[in-house]
Amino acid sequence: MMFMVFFVLHDPSQLNDILNAWEECGVSGVTILPSTGMARIRQHLGFRDDLPLIPSADDLLERWEDSNRTLFTLVPDQKKVDEVVAATQRVVGDLDLPNTGILAVLPVAQVYGLNRKA
Repeated sequence: MMFMVFFVLHDPSQLNDILNAWEECGVSGVTILPSTGMARIRQHLGFRDDLPLIPSADDLLERWEDSNRTLFTLVPDQKKVDEVVAATQRVVGDLDLPNTGILAVLPVAQVYGLNRKA
């Protein structure tokens, strides 16, 4: 059975370290999305709704830098899940501590489009 690993990275400056650690575990592809949580929205630190009609590169960059990153990938088995979790914690620290991130693993019944034909 395959698994989907979701990781919400609290500190975006650690993104490259996470990607390197996952790649060393054999993860071959990761999708990365900017994201924010309810606490940041409530504190007005999340996605900005005050961007000008025609934003500058600085406006967009500031928005990207302030957000979390949500990463997700597929792994083939529980052994690989355990390796990815360990690699993640080597980078961010104990996930039970605040401001490290949230990692979730879901079983995947079927996957299409993963093994593309030439």
